[in-house]
Amino acid sequence: MLSAEEWTILGTSLSIAGRAILFSLPLAIAAAWVLGRSNLPGKSLLDAIVHLPIVLPPVLVGFLLLMIFGRRGAIGAWLDETFGITLAFTAEGAALATAVMTFPLLVRSIRLAFEMADPGLLEAAAVLRAGPWDRFLSVALPLAGPAILAGAVTAFAAGLGEFGAVIAFASNVPGETQTLPLAIWSAMQQPDGEALAYRLGAISFTVAIIGLAAAELLQRWARRRHAG
Repeated sequence: MLSAEEWTILGTSLSIAGRAILFSLPLAIAAAWVLGRSNLPGKSLLDAIVHLPIVLPPVLVGFLLLMIFGRRGAIGAWLDETFGITLAFTAEGAALATAVMTFPLLVRSIRLAFEMADPGLLEAAAVLRAGPWDRFLSVALPLAGPAILAGAVTAFAAGLGEFGAVIAFASNVPGETQTLPLAIWSAMQQPDGEALAYRLGAISFTVAIIGLAAAELLQRWARRRHAG
């Protein structure tokens, strides 16, 4: 049975990872469509930018977010002065950092689905005088739906384990930004925190396995649907 503290940590983790996916999913779909189906100039540069969080140290990503969205950052100062919105050291900031780190996973999954879609279906829709938006919304997006769900679940599971970018941009505030990996790290710093670290690690492991299993089931469904 989980303690009140453990429920709080788990709830914070689920909330931050969930908001990260909701925030990044529309942008990921748009980026995946551009990279997978269009011939726009600069596509290689966009592809490199999308995948930067994979190759950069997560702490550096968090630091860059702090420089941009912190209270003295170019965008952060404007948000604070204009709308009173503060992202650094908040749950919203933790969700933003998680969204940035999981964004490449989302884009790769959705892009593959768009690339595997039968181009004849889009051509048939064009022959029937469907406009670009109609073809995207009525043909391409439904075909990619299972892959989008699978990618979202995988990114969600990955977001639950994000550490470096979150602690650099949102810190480790109990009840606000302290997710499972941050709580494990905090427990490891305590002389008598080994038992708590083990319990939190088991929770994190269980949630990750559930997420990966759900993603695998969705991917199998997508393959059967595509084959059909």
